[in-house]
Amino acid sequence: MVFRSKVDSFFIKFILIVVLIIGIVSFLPLFVEGGTQLSVILLMTSIFIIVTGFILWIVCAIKYVFDQKYLLVKGGPFRSRILYEDITKVIPSKDIFIGYRILSSKDGIEIFYKKAILGSVKISPDNKSEFINELKKRCPNAQFKE
Repeated sequence: MVFRSKVDSFFIKFILIVVLIIGIVSFLPLFVEGGTQLSVILLMTSIFIIVTGFILWIVCAIKYVFDQKYLLVKGGPFRSRILYEDITKVIPSKDIFIGYRILSSKDGIEIFYKKAILGSVKISPDNKSEFINELKKRCPNAQFKE
């Protein structure tokens, strides 16, 4: 079973601001002396495309996959395999700036698990109630706070 990440307007605005800042930083050298050389233009355009593409890959490819033995949390090149037996607690979360997170909405949940380097992962499934119900079936020993 696969769940996509919920996307809210705050997150879209945040990503647009980040891309705008990257664009300004990338293309600002074009307006100083020597910035009109073809090699400088190609380099700065390449940097902008690569960095923006990487960010959009991370943001647009977020999904949460229920496998037989684990929950797979994917966002671009970042992946976490969380064994169902290791999940200890699931709580609602509105904080998207602190901790390990693979989400695109303020309306998310935080999953605590035993072998986590940072202690937990924050996610934002599109259909949160259905996701939590599926997680409850697979993790009967975990504590759920709604």
